[in-house]
Amino acid sequence: MNVVDTTHLLEGHAAIPLPDPGIMQANVFHSPGRYGLASKPIPRAAPGEAIIRVHMTTICGTDIHIVKGEYPVAEGLTIGHEAVGTIHELGEGVTGYRIGQRVLVGAITPCGQCMDCLGGHAAQCGGALGGWRLGNTQDGAQAEFMRVPFAQANLAPVPDTLSNEQVILLADIASTGFSAAESGDIQLGDNVAIFGQGPIGLCATLGAKLMGAARIFVVDKNIFRLETARQFGATDTLLATGDPVKTIRDATGGAGVDVSIEALGIQETFENALAVVKPGGTLSSVGVYSHNLSVELRDFGAGIADKKIVTTLCPGGKERMTRLMRLVEAGRIDLTSLLTHRFHLDEIHDAYTLFAGQKDNVLKVAILVP
Repeated sequence: MNVVDTTHLLEGHAAIPLPDPGIMQANVFHSPGRYGLASKPIPRAAPGEAIIRVHMTTICGTDIHIVKGEYPVAEGLTIGHEAVGTIHELGEGVTGYRIGQRVLVGAITPCGQCMDCLGGHAAQCGGALGGWRLGNTQDGAQAEFMRVPFAQANLAPVPDTLSNEQVILLADIASTGFSAAESGDIQLGDNVAIFGQGPIGLCATLGAKLMGAARIFVVDKNIFRLETARQFGATDTLLATGDPVKTIRDATGGAGVDVSIEALGIQETFENALAVVKPGGTLSSVGVYSHNLSVELRDFGAGIADKKIVTTLCPGGKERMTRLMRLVEAGRIDLTSLLTHRFHLDEIHDAYTLFAGQKDNVLKVAILVP
């Protein structure tokens, strides 16, 4: 296994050798701070499963948490959970698909049959966080091939009119960002504040616009991201280095916003998001927190201010992916500008270094798989 010590987070390089028959290359977690390319057998499809020949995947912020050891996964796990590719093998019982068909695979792969799925909580399939399997509890997408569980429920055919670049971000960040707006139950004419304008935060901004928010305040420390947020529907852009809570409160006549969205996953932005929500409003949280959170009693209204805090894990399944592709086909959304950098799989360490270091105005990194 080629592993890299990430004391400088994500330095080093590992070249892909010519593959042997039945052997593929995959980006594998070794231990906190160490990961790299390794040879693995190409997986085989059990009943109900599919094997996908990956053509494009990405690096997600959650992958950085995993590599740093802030989110525990098993040693030897293939990282990654966003993928578009073609069907290589179909297991027994998977119908309506064909070998070679291009499909999008969501980051969340619900079974569609358990009580959680049938109750409308597909992301929690089989129990807490159970729908997130790829790159978490089973090998993921940063590889030449990947195994998709419950394939009948999780393979979304990609229309010939759409490119890989147009659909890849629907697998996770768009679905998650839009879900933050949906979970917040944004109504026509609402005032909304969104803290963090990384890829998910930007998609939350776009989601708020799609749902009819009147005024959308966005907060980030990066000027480039704030400029991008304007293109995605933000009406007011605020630097985090100022006093965004006061600015938002003043702009809303002291009332606060109807919905705030926390999309970064740190204590400061959580506190600020809660502080700007008016009584009776909702804080929708999609940040991935690696430390315990505390709630400021004053901003929580001593627990009697009718403020609601909701959390969301990315919705998955082929129906969700199909709906999002309709938005792309109809010209309602275009996420390709978020793909600011592209690397090949054999450049995975360079890609991680760039993304983790937030260099060169990176938003999202596409990994091209030969």
